[in-house]
Amino acid sequence: MSESTRISCTVTDGVADVRLNRPDKLNALDPEMFRALVDTGLRLNDDPGVRAVVLSGEGRGFCAGLDFAAMAKFSEGSNTRDLTADQPIGPAKARGQQAAYVWNHLRVPVIAALHGVSYGGGLQIALGADIRLTAADARMSVMEIKWGIVPDMTGTQLLPELVGRDVAKELTFTGRVVSGEQAAQLGLATRVEQDPHAAALALAAEIAGKSPEAVRESKRLLDMAGRVDLATGFDAEQDSIGQLFGTPNQVEAVTANMEKRDPVFTDPA
Repeated sequence: MSESTRISCTVTDGVADVRLNRPDKLNALDPEMFRALVDTGLRLNDDPGVRAVVLSGEGRGFCAGLDFAAMAKFSEGSNTRDLTADQPIGPAKARGQQAAYVWNHLRVPVIAALHGVSYGGGLQIALGADIRLTAADARMSVMEIKWGIVPDMTGTQLLPELVGRDVAKELTFTGRVVSGEQAAQLGLATRVEQDPHAAALALAAEIAGKSPEAVRESKRLLDMAGRVDLATGFDAEQDSIGQLFGTPNQVEAVTANMEKRDPVFTDPA
């Protein structure tokens, strides 16, 4: 499965391996990359055979952020459709926001594997993932302040959830670069791995071996936390558990555990 020259995507045993594929430009974001990210995410969301996603970058880094040279040429007369979203993805209306939020929007877990640089828009795309595995020497920055602008790809809303409001402000106001080790300490990354991509694929395979409906519902419920009141969240838990009990995959999970064998789950309709 491949969406464009900007993104490569293969699906194996329920795991989608998605790679930003512009290594000569450190996977910098241009209109085609924005469009490819959104299109790839939406297609994966519609694929019932996908149970987990790994998001990474080819070459020397994850993503260096906005390609200012390409965007300058674009603004001089290219087709504005490339930056205009056809329809909202949840609350995300702008194409740049959708390129990051589409990974949060996916019903299945998304694991970002970070190495080299994740700057500006590149970091915001990583924030859209559910889990971030990073190399110790990776470098991350909320870089927009350097250019006199603000993070406008969902970063101002998602970053405080991870690191706290005060740390999010400090990183955004200064644009300071943090290492992968520091990112893990701050909560910007989940943990440090020697080989983030290999670790992400292994984790995705483990998740893909669990009941797909239970994983999807777990992601949905956890994403509600802190965004809805407790009564709404508690009610959602009870609705989910009621819907899962007695389904074929839930019965298979119990049966496989009792028989001490690996479960064999079917993909959701």
